[in-house]
Amino acid sequence: MSGHSKWATTKHKKAAIDAKRAKAFAKYIKGIEVAARMGGADVSGNPALDLAISKAKKNSVPNDNIDRAVKRGAGLTGEVVEYSEILYEARGPQGSALYIECLTDNKNRAASDVRVAVTRNGGTMADPGSVSFLFERKGVVEVAKTDGLTEDDVLMAVLDAGADEVKEEEEMFEVISEATDLPEIRKALDEAELDYNNDDPQWRPTMTVDLDAEGARKFLRLADAVEALDDVQNVYSNADISPAVMEELEADD
Repeated sequence: MSGHSKWATTKHKKAAIDAKRAKAFAKYIKGIEVAARMGGADVSGNPALDLAISKAKKNSVPNDNIDRAVKRGAGLTGEVVEYSEILYEARGPQGSALYIECLTDNKNRAASDVRVAVTRNGGTMADPGSVSFLFERKGVVEVAKTDGLTEDDVLMAVLDAGADEVKEEEEMFEVISEATDLPEIRKALDEAELDYNNDDPQWRPTMTVDLDAEGARKFLRLADAVEALDDVQNVYSNADISPAVMEELEADD
């Protein structure tokens, strides 16, 4: 699940870790292909490609995969890579909403796959605009927790770069800013020598809804099914699953 929330750092026992890793690789590869197609294969003259490659390497994508993606995206292999970005809106249990971000080379396939995954797992597709108003575009950077690092330390590093707030989570500090301020946030964190990841614009819910155990179980099944689709890049939601509810679900497994 993209967009940090209380369920995002919990590994569901039913999740296939290898499959999730492969899906993550595919996401970074698509990002490289898109950047190479837009600005060419020369990293020195294509900052977007440089950033996409940096993210892929940071997430352990093999160099051979990265090199092939650059060549494929830039048209050096004879293949034509053309992706379209599409957003779908869906409703889940107990007032939860899903905002689904796709990057696809086949719009019809993406639309069909998302609809099937949503409806077969207890959700309903929503009319355009009926879910999107619940979200706002924000820059989000996850800073790794290290011994002695405090929320104030992170805030001081990024305050002048445009950060709106820093939130301490269980496994990281979350730096939230306007999406347009992300380059300056990254620069400030680099200068402060703070390790970070998932430094992308995200759709953040303006309000969240709490799910009980029954609703959370249904929601996670729905969200996992949608997130597993090849064309889906990110799934955002306003669902909030408390630690107590997560413990209840894990005890039931």
